[in-house]
Amino acid sequence: MFGKKKTVEQQMRDQDRQLRRANREIGRDRGKLEQEEKKLEMEIKKAARSGNKQACAILAKQLVNLRKQKTRTYAASSTITSVGAQTKAMHSNMKMAKAMGTTAKTMGQMNKQMDPQKMSQTLKQFQMENAKMEMSEEMINDTLDDVLNESGDEEEQDSIINQVLGEIGISVSGKLNNVAVPNSELGGERETEDFGDIEAKLNALRTPAD
Repeated sequence: MFGKKKTVEQQMRDQDRQLRRANREIGRDRGKLEQEEKKLEMEIKKAARSGNKQACAILAKQLVNLRKQKTRTYAASSTITSVGAQTKAMHSNMKMAKAMGTTAKTMGQMNKQMDPQKMSQTLKQFQMENAKMEMSEEMINDTLDDVLNESGDEEEQDSIINQVLGEIGISVSGKLNNVAVPNSELGGERETEDFGDIEAKLNALRTPAD
């Protein structure tokens, strides 16, 4: 009365134990009926050999009733087994329902914590900030390209050319066509070739690199 209330699992175990005990008792009763059935069959045969028809009729009636009772024990055992199976199925359904209830509760708590509108705004803000970052990166890259490709490169090229001209003794302000050429034919051809090579080198230096 004052004991702790049993859980569903404990009640299920107790019920299953009781059903199995009842089934065993029915099985023992059926065994006794089968023994009695064999005795009646022997008595009927004995009465038939002695020609006692009245005894045979009475014993046959008892045998019929006994076999009916034995059939009832089979039906009872089948019912008990079915009840046990149904009880286990109900218990399984209860477990599934409980698990689904727990899952639904958890999902409800998660839904309360999740704000779809807020999440959508956060994602939109992320997209905007990401687009701004990409634009800023592109602008910075363009600015760096402009800075690195300034006209100072041309001035550096002119300085190199002037240095080369100074090394070979030609004035920067002078022109190749104004350089004096010796009258000697052989020397003139050699000087012309030399100046031609110098002019080609100068043109190569003046041409911007790709």
